[in-house]
Amino acid sequence: MCQKKTQRFLDKTMMPSSSEINMLLGNEAVERLTKLETFLHNNYDIIRELKFPFGNNYGWGYKYSHKNKLLCYVFFEKDSFTVTITIGKSEVQRLSQELNNMLPKTKELWENRYPCGEGGWVHYRLEDDNELLDIQKLINIKRKIKHK
Repeated sequence: MCQKKTQRFLDKTMMPSSSEINMLLGNEAVERLTKLETFLHNNYDIIRELKFPFGNNYGWGYKYSHKNKLLCYVFFEKDSFTVTITIGKSEVQRLSQELNNMLPKTKELWENRYPCGEGGWVHYRLEDDNELLDIQKLINIKRKIKHK
């Protein structure tokens, strides 16, 4: 199971089951994750993989890719989850144009991102549906929605 201190799945040798993930997330976060996955499935050719990608600070999470392009990671937490998304050099200008239409929290997270070249990594702990809309905008900036 997860460690109580950080309330994530931090044991790389123990892959969590779907029911363990849902129990940790709680009903509200499960509903929010379902909404995110619906958005992803409706707009991209999604591949979802359960991964332990970055070591012990992040733990287990879902990696979402469109074809071979990483869209985001979702790391499971007690009663929530964090979406980790990287904005590359070629996406910074599109993000700059959208930032004024986003929540103050989103702007602050971008300003305080983990830098990587001209872009960087944003770690966004989702706590309500308005934040989910901003995550959807960030994903759309990263990869345009496919046309049906």
